[in-house]
Amino acid sequence: MRIGIDIDGVLTNVHQFTIDYFTKYCVENNIEYTIGDCDYESATTFNVSNKTDEDFWYEHIFYYAKNQPARIFSSEVIKKLKKEGHEIYIITARWLSNKSDETGNKMRNAVENWLHNNDIKYDKLIFSKLKEYGERKIESCENTKIDLMIEDSPQNIIELSAVCPIICFDNSYNQNVEGNNIYRCYSWYDIYKKIREINI
Repeated sequence: MRIGIDIDGVLTNVHQFTIDYFTKYCVENNIEYTIGDCDYESATTFNVSNKTDEDFWYEHIFYYAKNQPARIFSSEVIKKLKKEGHEIYIITARWLSNKSDETGNKMRNAVENWLHNNDIKYDKLIFSKLKEYGERKIESCENTKIDLMIEDSPQNIIELSAVCPIICFDNSYNQNVEGNNIYRCYSWYDIYKKIREINI
């Protein structure tokens, strides 16, 4: 089986990183914020302007890309899946990664280094293109004939569930996502169990 795996929110806990570092950033820069309903977009979560959100990420994205730890047991489970004959495709729409300039190269290299340093084994790394209204991974998944995708983005989960089974990695911002072909999981060993149960 060809298994697609997202990075941010699936291999990492990007939400907790954002909560920790965004609140610090706002306090240190005297920026008013309120944490309301958690959303996939941090500007909405903290009720701040898109500019504040962008400024934060420009300041923190490469620190995050280098230092954020992989979720516990992710490497271990992926090795098990590969040993059992599954092909692993890392599919990410990481911010800045599809730019064709030096910044894009720097981010793509950062992603490759992070995967290596966290012992994440894979058969292919795919950087999905961003569309005008947000990231879309359906083209990447269809082009590589992905059989199952592990994802956290509500938009991607809903869109991709029309073409293959989706494991939704549980996060506060995707609690309302449900439907046919969507399987909610809470840890990497929960993912492992679910993959063995799904009949494709």
